[in-house]
Amino acid sequence: SRLNCCPASAIFRDGSNVMQSIESSLATGRPFTRRHEFLDCYSTEPIKVDYSVIPVELGSDKKLLMELQPIDRFLKINREEAMLSVQDTSKTLIRGLAHEIKNPLGGIRGAAQLLDNEIADQSLDGETRELCQIIITETDRLRNLVDRLLGPNQVPTYTQISIHEVTERVVAVLQAELQGQIEIVRDYDPSIPEVTVDPELLIQAFLNIARNAVQSLREVEIQVAQTEPSWKPRLKFTTRTLRQHAIGQDFHRVVIKVDIQDNGKGVPEKIRDQLFFPMITGRSDGTGLGLSIAHSIVHQHGGAIEFESEPGETIFSIILPLELTNELPA
Repeated sequence: SRLNCCPASAIFRDGSNVMQSIESSLATGRPFTRRHEFLDCYSTEPIKVDYSVIPVELGSDKKLLMELQPIDRFLKINREEAMLSVQDTSKTLIRGLAHEIKNPLGGIRGAAQLLDNEIADQSLDGETRELCQIIITETDRLRNLVDRLLGPNQVPTYTQISIHEVTERVVAVLQAELQGQIEIVRDYDPSIPEVTVDPELLIQAFLNIARNAVQSLREVEIQVAQTEPSWKPRLKFTTRTLRQHAIGQDFHRVVIKVDIQDNGKGVPEKIRDQLFFPMITGRSDGTGLGLSIAHSIVHQHGGAIEFESEPGETIFSIILPLELTNELPA
């Protein structure tokens, strides 16, 4: 109804080209189709659509029938399915590599321990024994890295809990780590009912996303310390409910939306399409595992992660169904 009586040139972002195509179709009588056009509806965000125009004759009048098909949801579903497919392939590959890597690491560690015991028995110099300890420590570090690549390996233990108990645990951990260096803001909807989740897994997912934001804020703080002394790093947690919301191909009556927002530098354009894939990171010292693990955990809960980013504002949104579905992903 918002589009009623509106000229086509006013509702499309690229109005002039749309009008040229319409006038050509009216003159030649040939139908046409355009894909991935943006429709501006004034009171809402722009909608991406495919549209077809078909010339029709009503008596002596020549008219055009325009059919609009919103495609945002289909594109979102396709992106999510592609991401899950790549992640499944990555997990299969990583599991195979993990087996091949952890076996020799176990042998190296065992040999280093035996050598360390022999050095201790023979009372050799401390430097020689220290080298053995380095081998053991680095072997353990590599095993831990392989375990992190595999992601969470425990079966979720679901319980009913307030989502704010989860976010408050996350905030408490961050406050202890940050010691007031970054302002943390909460904007909660107290009317949100309890949700069925695994609290420990969800805390890990939220922490991974929040720590990623903290790293972005720290990098910006170093860059703007001299030029923008008024800028202050800020991390914001917002909770809301959404009604009649789609997660993938499933519609849910009510979902919980948790936004983790920062005023950092934003997500680099070149990695946005692969952001949740393993080993993808925008930091030189990053492992690229935090967001991938967070995505896996949220998917285990039947939810999804979305993000919007530009310099100065990045929002990661965790969408969780309020009701526990009968068949959650493994």
